Amino acid sequence: MRNILFCGNSKVFGGFLSAMLSILMRTETKEPFQFFILTMDLSHLNPDYKPLSENEVSFLDKTARSFNAENSVKKIDVTTMYMEEFASCPNEACYCSPYTLIRLFADKIPELGEKFLYLDADILFNKDITLLYDIDVSGFEYAAARDHYGKIILFFLRRFINAGVILFNMDECRRTSLFEKSRRLIKTKKLVFADESALVRSTTRQKIISQRFNDQKFMYKNTVVRHFSRRLFYLPYPHIANIKQWQVEDMRSAFGYTQFDDILRAYEEFVKKTF
Repeated sequence: MRNILFCGNSKVFGGFLSAMLSILMRTETKEPFQFFILTMDLSHLNPDYKPLSENEVSFLDKTARSFNAENSVKKIDVTTMYMEEFASCPNEACYCSPYTLIRLFADKIPELGEKFLYLDADILFNKDITLLYDIDVSGFEYAAARDHYGKIILFFLRRFINAGVILFNMDECRRTSLFEKSRRLIKTKKLVFADESALVRSTTRQKIISQRFNDQKFMYKNTVVRHFSRRLFYLPYPHIANIKQWQVEDMRSAFGYTQFDDILRAYEEFVKKTF
């Protein structure tokens, strides 16, 4: 069983669906996948901060099982955990949303197992997930790639990684109290990159892996994961854009990719069936 963790709400349902399809359509493994989605209700802060609905989870579960009857999608509501740990903390209004903080509850969720892959919703797999998932993380808390821009701007912070794709070894994380230390920082210090900064500061031993496992700007022949994070465009003038893969026409127009056409066609077909 391979364990995958997403975090978010209904606003990124398209990301969960397209990312999941890319995993299932690019892999040859017959081993089933367990997809976990941490979500919560913070609509008192923002009307858009509503949890993933039961209908949405049911649809994702049915989709996953259409590839393998043993696949599953499970929603875990962490609203209570969040309110107890992070309500009104210095990082609640962080640069993305409070949903980026809740992966730091992973040690409180035994269903995730001893090894799991955390993924942001804005990714697509270009190659078989086993190339990433089967990396040996023995003796390391996690494996992750460097941040594309951070490795240039923050070159002096050698441990700084992009937290959108992380392969966790929970035995080691528990031994070093990685998540406990990270939560403590979130509750006590205002951090520039919130949970990402907290994880890096709390790390004892990390495994840095190739950028091809988290390409945040370009596609290459050997790219395993394309991460559609915010990026700098130089034309027609220098600007930052945040184009996601589930914004299909915008993504095609901006990047001109053909590598994901089969996945995006399947995504659009599944979306037509939604509810």
